[in-house]
Amino acid sequence: METLNKCPSCENTIFQDFIRCKDNTVSNEIFEIVKCNACELLFTNPRPKIDDLGKYYESNEYISHTSSNKGWFNRLYKIARFVNIRSKLTTIGNKRGNLLEIGSGTGELLDACKKAGWTTTGVEPSDRARINAKKNLNLNLIEDVDKAELKDKSQDIIMMWHVLEHVPNLKETTEKIRKLLKDDGTIIIAVPNYKSYDAKHYKENWAAYDVPRHLLHFDKTTMAKALNKSGFKIIETKAMWLDSIYVSMISEKIKTGRRNTLKAIGIGMLSNINGIFKTKEYSSLIYVAKKDFKKL
Repeated sequence: METLNKCPSCENTIFQDFIRCKDNTVSNEIFEIVKCNACELLFTNPRPKIDDLGKYYESNEYISHTSSNKGWFNRLYKIARFVNIRSKLTTIGNKRGNLLEIGSGTGELLDACKKAGWTTTGVEPSDRARINAKKNLNLNLIEDVDKAELKDKSQDIIMMWHVLEHVPNLKETTEKIRKLLKDDGTIIIAVPNYKSYDAKHYKENWAAYDVPRHLLHFDKTTMAKALNKSGFKIIETKAMWLDSIYVSMISEKIKTGRRNTLKAIGIGMLSNINGIFKTKEYSSLIYVAKKDFKKL
């Protein structure tokens, strides 16, 4: 394990304990999440060393890296993923050009973008996911952004769907994105939101904390601050409606040992309703941002 002495976003050295969560997917270890006193970013600390992170993804339960249709929950996930792909394509828009996806998983969204006319590049560090993408969709995903050999200012869109929370080097990642993005390009980043109703309801059992795979834990303010530091300005924030239900179903299993499907659906719907009429906080949020030349 390694202990961070500086906030990954603002490099402040003072933080406080926030919550302790269990890794319910692989190791059953307990991990601490701390809160930066300056920018309020949450981050897992201590965390596994970078070379050890891979072993915490080695589970059939980590379904974003598998194409399995076994079990009704996997099948439900595939249906939800299909609906989400249609929604994500709407967010991406009708403009065509070069598109980079960092964290492509098994490649379904990237394949849809390719079929829609985009010139695509997909990056995925998981060997298992890359193999599935090649086998099922004939996609050649690349292990690392640097190995893609992309030119500076070459990408019209760079997207990271539920990926930024996994990266060990936040500032390095956002600066790399800015370097690859065209001056009029767009970044699309989706992450869980720890200020959502379902997060507050499930507390340490909230599945989207997902320690230690999730190293960073954002809300709207901390995301804006992190992107601003790398010269981006958020121009739009959107809810991911199905995430609240999906996360609540996993959270119920963590909390009680059972899916409790109807209850989970109810909590997920309450989270969305609470977001709509009260807080504007949703289980997961999509941030659409562009370069802000006033910041640099």
